[in-house]
Amino acid sequence: MTIDQVTSSAFAGNFGSPTQLIIVLIIVLILFGGKRLRSLGSDLGNAIKGFKDSMSKTEAEKEEEAKQEAQKVLEQNPTHTTQTTNVTADKTEHKQ
Repeated sequence: MTIDQVTSSAFAGNFGSPTQLIIVLIIVLILFGGKRLRSLGSDLGNAIKGFKDSMSKTEAEKEEEAKQEAQKVLEQNPTHTTQTTNVTADKTEHKQ
């Protein structure tokens, strides 16, 4: 076996196996140290939390805009709501 064959077989297919992940984590721990990793983890968690909050606010804003547009349509065409109410009243009268 040549060196190229050994390195290609070592990195082909099984990248991400538990043994390789443990080795990578140990190297990262040695390079950065425990305190720095805790602060990096905290910063990453805060970034993810902020992203999720901004996404949920965006969805809430979209819902609010849809409600406002529906209200404008109802204000511009009040006969539409009256017709809907009358149809509902007719249906309940037939059931009795």
